[in-house]
Amino acid sequence: MVTAMLVVAHAGVAALWLGAMAYSLVVVQPRLARMLTDPARVEDAQRELARGNRWPVLGLIGVLWLTGIGLVATGTGGGGGWWWAAVAGKAALLAAATGVFWWVSWRAWPRRVFALPAELPVLQRRFRAAALAMLALVGAGFVLGAVAGS
Repeated sequence: MVTAMLVVAHAGVAALWLGAMAYSLVVVQPRLARMLTDPARVEDAQRELARGNRWPVLGLIGVLWLTGIGLVATGTGGGGGWWWAAVAGKAALLAAATGVFWWVSWRAWPRRVFALPAELPVLQRRFRAAALAMLALVGAGFVLGAVAGS
């Protein structure tokens, strides 16, 4: 029962984070750009949507780490060589995604908030690249977990 709860929590939180990032990149951001033709208004709208999201996302990341450790502790995958390789791969992917999120939250975001209008296009491209990287990292971890059964 504990293992099942850990699997559901782990997969559910990963799906939530992955889905939220994909929705933002594929639906919300392009729609904002179409609706608000003034780049300054688009930036203001994106700031408003992003406000207060740092701590909930850190909570998601924390749950992924804790449930992942819990799944390893329960020996869910049997402990074979492939399973341990998958666990190491998932941990590396989550560590990288955590690092990108840290950079965005504590380095890039303050710079973007206080940027001059001329600086915004470069910063927006960096944010998009970071968002795509996080989407790829979390997505790869999700796929690896599904294939490995953890």
